[in-house]
Amino acid sequence: MTDGYSSEKFITYVRENHASLRGFVRSLGVTPMWVDDVAQEAFVIAYQRMADFDETRDFGAWVRGIARNLVINERRKDARRKRILSDNLTEVLVASSSLPENEVEEKGDRAQAKVLALRECLELVPEKSRALVTARYENEKTAPDIAKQLNMSAAAVRKSLERVRKALRKCMQQRIGEVSAG
Repeated sequence: MTDGYSSEKFITYVRENHASLRGFVRSLGVTPMWVDDVAQEAFVIAYQRMADFDETRDFGAWVRGIARNLVINERRKDARRKRILSDNLTEVLVASSSLPENEVEEKGDRAQAKVLALRECLELVPEKSRALVTARYENEKTAPDIAKQLNMSAAAVRKSLERVRKALRKCMQQRIGEVSAG
């Protein structure tokens, strides 16, 4: 892509799709501080592969596919750079992004609502419960490891996590219900 026309066309594509791509990346469960980086990386890859792009197709769908693959690849990397909120949640959100084009926006909005609800609900649970969730799902520690860290039995950790997950699920359902009703 060296001629001015192609560069101008690409700039137009970026302008038209930047906000929606950021929303899509956010809906996949990427932590807010990394959304812009992932979106930018998707645009860089799209620019590098512009010769492969079929202009009769939707550029937005194409760049969302690139972003989706970046998130999948990020999950495979070592957890040193935590960009993903929760692998389990992200797995569900990424799977929901593999939909026919006419369903992506609707499902993306719902996935984004789930991520927002989860964040809000996590803020409402007691600090000790939040520490359990963080240790288990963000730091990927096992119940025995958490038990040692918090001076609990592994069984107590598992039971506490079960209770927290149930509370989070209930809270999320209420919040998403409020969003749907509002």
